[in-house]
Amino acid sequence: QVQLVESGGGLVQPGGSLSVSCAASGSIFSINAMGWYRQAPGKQRELVAGITSGGSSNYADSVKGRFTISRDNAKRTVYLQMNSLKPEDTAVYYCNVNGKYHSGIAVVPFDSWGQGTQVTVSS
Repeated sequence: QVQLVESGGGLVQPGGSLSVSCAASGSIFSINAMGWYRQAPGKQRELVAGITSGGSSNYADSVKGRFTISRDNAKRTVYLQMNSLKPEDTAVYYCNVNGKYHSGIAVVPFDSWGQGTQVTVSS
């Protein structure tokens, strides 16, 4: 099994910065894409940013130029640096990681989600 543990988040004023991180653990064989999603009250979960194993990243239009995703493959961790935060960025942020892990019998794919961390942007 693969576990994801998120940290960071919290309350910040508009225009402020915040970062969140997500560490993967378990019998991981390899990690492919890592990403961050968010879900605001009454809205569907949406992709915020993603990063491939090769380091290529993509962002939602609403966060381009403000958010930066990065990963540390040795630490199996993905980060999201959020700058110039707006009230509309308020949501629960979830990390998502996919790859392959040792099941004890074979190497099989996994697609795991973090527990979510609250980010609130408010004055």
